[in-house]
Amino acid sequence: MKYFGLQSQIRRNNLNSVLLLLLFPVVFFGLTWLFFFFMSVSQSHNEQEPYNLIRSVNFGFLRTIPWVAIAVIVWFTIAWFSHSSMIDRATSSKPLERKENKRVYNLVENLCIAYGLKMPAINIIEDDSLNAFASGMNEQSYAISLSRGIINYLNDDELEGVIAHELTHIRNRDVRMLMVSIIFVGIFSFIANLLFRGIRFGNLGGRGKNNAPVILIALAISAIAYLISLFLRFAISRSREYMADAGSAEMTRKPYALANALRKISADPLIEAVKSRDVSQLFIENPQSIDRSFSIDKVFATHPPIEKRIALLEQFV
Repeated sequence: MKYFGLQSQIRRNNLNSVLLLLLFPVVFFGLTWLFFFFMSVSQSHNEQEPYNLIRSVNFGFLRTIPWVAIAVIVWFTIAWFSHSSMIDRATSSKPLERKENKRVYNLVENLCIAYGLKMPAINIIEDDSLNAFASGMNEQSYAISLSRGIINYLNDDELEGVIAHELTHIRNRDVRMLMVSIIFVGIFSFIANLLFRGIRFGNLGGRGKNNAPVILIALAISAIAYLISLFLRFAISRSREYMADAGSAEMTRKPYALANALRKISADPLIEAVKSRDVSQLFIENPQSIDRSFSIDKVFATHPPIEKRIALLEQFV
C-alpha cells in the first residue's frame, strides 16, 4: 500500500489551519453584529430609516469590538500555550516513563528513526479500554497518548500500527489543525452556554413581559453558534482518518496489523475520563458512546465508520 500525496496533505492542512485562524474572527464579529442588529430592531418602537438603523447598529458594534477582541485574544492565547495541560486534564493522561514500559518507547523510537521524525512525548491513560490519540501544536509539544488497555491487549504489530497512525497525524500536521478547531469550537460553545444561562436564570432581558424578543434573539444566536461549531468539527475532514490509516500501513508495511487493531478497538473504545465531544475527535476511534440512530451529531460525526476503515485496509493485505 503506497501512501501518496504526503506533501500535498501537509500543505492542505497548513492552509486549512490558516483559514480557520482567519475565518474565526470574521464569523465571531459577524455574529456580534447580528446580535446588535436584531436587538436594535426589537427595541425600536417606531420605524427607522434603514440608514439610521444601520448607523445605530454600527455604533454599538464598534464600541464593543475592542472588548470582544481582547476577550477572544486572551482566551486563544491561554488555550494556545496551555493546550497540552488542558488536553491532559480532559483525558486524564499522564507521562509514561521509559522505565515503566520500554516496549512502547522502542516501537515509537523505531518508527521515528525510520522516517526522520522527532520523538514525541508519550503519555498513558489509566483506562482498560482501547484507544489512543495524538496532540500538540509543534515539535516541542507533540505527544502520543495510549490507554492502558491498548498497550496491554494489542500485540507488537498491532500496537505499532496504532502508533504509526498517530505519528501520521503529527506528520500530516492535522493535529495542529484539530487543536485550533477545538479552541474555536470551545469559544463558540462558551458563548452559547452563557446565553442559555442568561435566559434560564433571567439575567438576559430581565423578567418583564417585554423580554421575549431578547430571548428569541439569544436563542437564535446560540443556535447559529452551535451550528457553526458542528460545521467546524465536520469541516476537519473525516478523510484525515483514512489518510492516517494509509500512512500507518505505509510506515509499517503491515496493513493487516492496523486492521486487527481497529477491530479490537471497536469492541471497547470508551474512555471514561473523556466528556468533551471536541476532545473526542482527537482519538483513533470515538471514545464516547454513540447513538446508532439518526441524529444531527451522527451526520456531523468526525470519525468515519470503523468497519469501512477496516475494509479498506484489508484490500491491501
